[in-house]
Amino acid sequence: MALRPLLPHTPRTAAVVCALAVGLTAASVVIDGPGGSDDGPAAARDARPAAARLEQITADGLAGRISALQRHLRAEPKDAVGWAQLGSAYVEQARGTGDPTRYPQAQKAFARSLTAQPRDNDTALAGRASLAAARHDFKGALRDADKALKVNAYSQAAMAVRVDALVELGRYQDAYKAAEHADATRPGIPVFTRLAYVLELRGEPAKARTVLLRAKDSATSPSDIAYVSTALGQLAWGQGRYTTARDAYDTALRAVPGYLPALEGRGRTAAADGRLDAGIRDLKKVVQRYPLPAELAALGEAYEARGDRTQGRRQYAVVDTWITLAKANGVATDLDSALVAADHGDAKEALKAARAEWDRRRTVHTADALAWALHRTGEDTKALGYAERAAEPGYRNAAFLYHRGMIEKSLGEKAAARRHLRAALDLNPGFSPTASRTAKAALKQLGGAR
Repeated sequence: MALRPLLPHTPRTAAVVCALAVGLTAASVVIDGPGGSDDGPAAARDARPAAARLEQITADGLAGRISALQRHLRAEPKDAVGWAQLGSAYVEQARGTGDPTRYPQAQKAFARSLTAQPRDNDTALAGRASLAAARHDFKGALRDADKALKVNAYSQAAMAVRVDALVELGRYQDAYKAAEHADATRPGIPVFTRLAYVLELRGEPAKARTVLLRAKDSATSPSDIAYVSTALGQLAWGQGRYTTARDAYDTALRAVPGYLPALEGRGRTAAADGRLDAGIRDLKKVVQRYPLPAELAALGEAYEARGDRTQGRRQYAVVDTWITLAKANGVATDLDSALVAADHGDAKEALKAARAEWDRRRTVHTADALAWALHRTGEDTKALGYAERAAEPGYRNAAFLYHRGMIEKSLGEKAAARRHLRAALDLNPGFSPTASRTAKAALKQLGGAR
């Protein structure tokens, strides 16, 4: 499914789209397995720890670690653990750069690992589970995580992916049990952050913050400090506590300057509290290196809120290129497609994408996306049912509340619409620099102006 272009293909727009396409595809030839290029004498001195665990693959020195693994595997091509570590490093690199062309390379590396050691290879199975999750194949992720845990019941990596998969399949009670089991079995930052997210989905943000503070206390490496601080920032932002969020993102950026998730969070926070120029500066830096649909849409909305609709639409147009590349590399993107298209593209295509995603996984996010797409195509009665499902676990999200309120407004349910629109703005008044303005205008029409 492709999004309908949102603006004419002017030379400038074409250049932006082509640059993105070239940047993402050309990157795939830089590292293509053990035969890839070398980083030079300095990198040649790096040594791969013989017994490094899968969960130790982090953003710290990732490029050097990949080069070291490649060199090691040229010399020791039957090292099953080395191949699994290389595959996991590729997955981490893809997540950090937004480049889906790394995923086929990771798949080959895990296959080599399992060929070298077909039995009792929990490292490769856990890594392959993380790859499946990154590609949004959550049933496959759960299957491989379970296989890894049968081999090694204490695999923190497998337990973390298992929680992720259960969450993304909408099995929230199972995810909570899995997160609690992981916390009792192998507590640590990967588990703490998963448990916190499940608690947030259950409508318990205070408990989620307590767990994240435990994670922060145990964080020692710069990447772990940045990761946990960013999670604290995201939780605070979702509750409309912008000063707290900004402080957390600043902590993350002091630990790892240029850390993209924190930079994105700081940009969204700036846009939320009306500092649009600052928000645009941060979000532009993010999409230059991490051009994914949600980030491009966030930048586009910040431009729109500032009054520059042309620049905003350019961001939405670039989304189509990313989706095409992602699909070519095995990444299911229908949820991303639906969310962007419903607000900024072809509503019918958004509905088609949302329905496809709902058939794959029935989460609060897919329920909300389907509700909003149905609303945008005029099917408000059906939309309301899905909006109600999006709130079932107890999760409170300002965008979800806004969507439900607007659906109820279209159905003439004025009291309910006022209640949910006001709740959205009370929870996170700047949840979107454009939609929050629409929510305020709708509330005023309903006689419930804040």
